[in-house]
Amino acid sequence: MLTNRKIVVVTRKTRLHELTEKYGTLGQAKFYLEHLGESFDDYEDENRLYDEAINQALAYLKTIGRVQPLERGFLSTYLFAPDDVVVVIGQDGLVANTIKYLNGQPVIAINPIPSLYDGKLLPFMNSDLAEVILAVLNNTTTSTAITMAEVNTNIGQSLLAVNDLFIGPKSHTSARYSLKINEQQEVQSSSGVIISTGLGSTGWFKSIITGACAVMKQPINPMLIKGIAWDSPYLLYSVREPFPSATTGCDLVFGKISRKSNFSMTSKMAENGVIFSDGIEQDAIEFNAGITATISISQRIGNLVVR
Repeated sequence: MLTNRKIVVVTRKTRLHELTEKYGTLGQAKFYLEHLGESFDDYEDENRLYDEAINQALAYLKTIGRVQPLERGFLSTYLFAPDDVVVVIGQDGLVANTIKYLNGQPVIAINPIPSLYDGKLLPFMNSDLAEVILAVLNNTTTSTAITMAEVNTNIGQSLLAVNDLFIGPKSHTSARYSLKINEQQEVQSSSGVIISTGLGSTGWFKSIITGACAVMKQPINPMLIKGIAWDSPYLLYSVREPFPSATTGCDLVFGKISRKSNFSMTSKMAENGVIFSDGIEQDAIEFNAGITATISISQRIGNLVVR
């Protein structure tokens, strides 16, 4: 054993695992997909390659320290130690989801299937693991800080976001709320508001900006095409489909939230108002009448090891 620090290996269920759970058995899952004309081979190949990558990584890591495998579903209840080293084996979304539950612990992100996963947040392959884990333990790696967003409500609920926050209606209806930034305030009706971090600025947020610019036949700001830096000292917000009326405005529909900004939204919806982060609707918190949500840059940061 080379280290007393715990190495937490975060994984997720493959599509094959999820289908098997849904239909009860592997045979039933295969029958269902093939009945619809879908090839089952792709699911089996992905599952095999992913399992091989996990087993290979675990076998090596167990030779240098204590290893704790952790499936994604347990992230929200797992207590990470301050000196843990976290190895994420999976897709980009798993990296973002993991960082949300950390506070500066180094994250080594492994792309287990480069032929399938783009891996913008996955700078390493399994073959790099031995070198990079030893570099982390010897404090000789390079890492990048990741700014996170935070929302707190006046009823004591809170939520962190690595990519983005959504504040709006549960379904495809209109949200009604009051948006305030510093001394400016406006009652709005829209399909919701997206608040994005630097990490999330090339995802959902970019698609909203792209659509709005296309409608207006305006070029997209080059900064928004490339996205802002992961450690940017500000967040970006955009109102989706703002609706102008006699009682609702469309002036405060896009902007920055810095550490000095006072940004909040107060719900005027009797029901069906939600706030969720990073596309995970299951972890939504309430945003109904009388609830004020204050959005800010979190004091917690992500720490992604890079080449």
